[in-house]
Amino acid sequence: MKRARSSFKNTISQLVLVTAIGLGSAAKAEDGLPHPGFEITAGNTALLVTDPQNDFLSPDGVAWGVVGANVVANGTVEHIDALFATATQTGMPVFVSPHYYFPHDHGWQFEGTLELLMHSIGMFDRPSSLSTEGFDGSGADWLAQYKPYIYNGKTVVTSPHKVYGPETNDLVLQMRKQGIDKVIIAGMSANLCTESHMRELQEQGFEVMVVTDATAAAQLPGLDGYAAAMVNFRMIASDVADTATVTADMLAAAE
Repeated sequence: MKRARSSFKNTISQLVLVTAIGLGSAAKAEDGLPHPGFEITAGNTALLVTDPQNDFLSPDGVAWGVVGANVVANGTVEHIDALFATATQTGMPVFVSPHYYFPHDHGWQFEGTLELLMHSIGMFDRPSSLSTEGFDGSGADWLAQYKPYIYNGKTVVTSPHKVYGPETNDLVLQMRKQGIDKVIIAGMSANLCTESHMRELQEQGFEVMVVTDATAAAQLPGLDGYAAAMVNFRMIASDVADTATVTADMLAAAE
């Protein structure tokens, strides 16, 4: 058994070394993990933005006190804007997965930690699922600078997810119906909805990459949501990259 374990360990070490050499990049090999990569191809690659809403991205939002510093440090608002703009320029399909809570959602009998927090502070609240009354400018509304991209008649706004992932909305259906099998993910917040969307899309057979500076997360004493998400993005997704790299690749793929 000891010999078998040693052989397995050596095989993994050799695989990591060969992968690192094949990459030809010291930076990609620093953590010792393979680097699958992600090729943007026209027609079947889409941009997905999770929760581009005021409660996360506006200084007036209810979550700004815990996410604001990371949003500013990453340039998250500007980087999401750049991704929207480049997708519009190149004709890349865009999907938005929002987070809404309606009055009936507040009747839930049990909640996880941050579900309880979101319900208690009125995050993403809307007065009705059948009306947009009171939506404009609310915490559940889109950040104003994103509205031209979202209301352009082409962007797909899915039904809302209710906890963190897309298991409770129609995102996967909408993407399948448009022939999408590769997804570039950005949006809020990194270790919650963004990561949960990444995980579920991976499970559903999509090829996924995450834009590292087009997201952000809550940072509390001893709890760094952004750092946690970056570890999991690297370990699970096919690729991670910054906005400058991704937008350049989007433009190149459209040529």
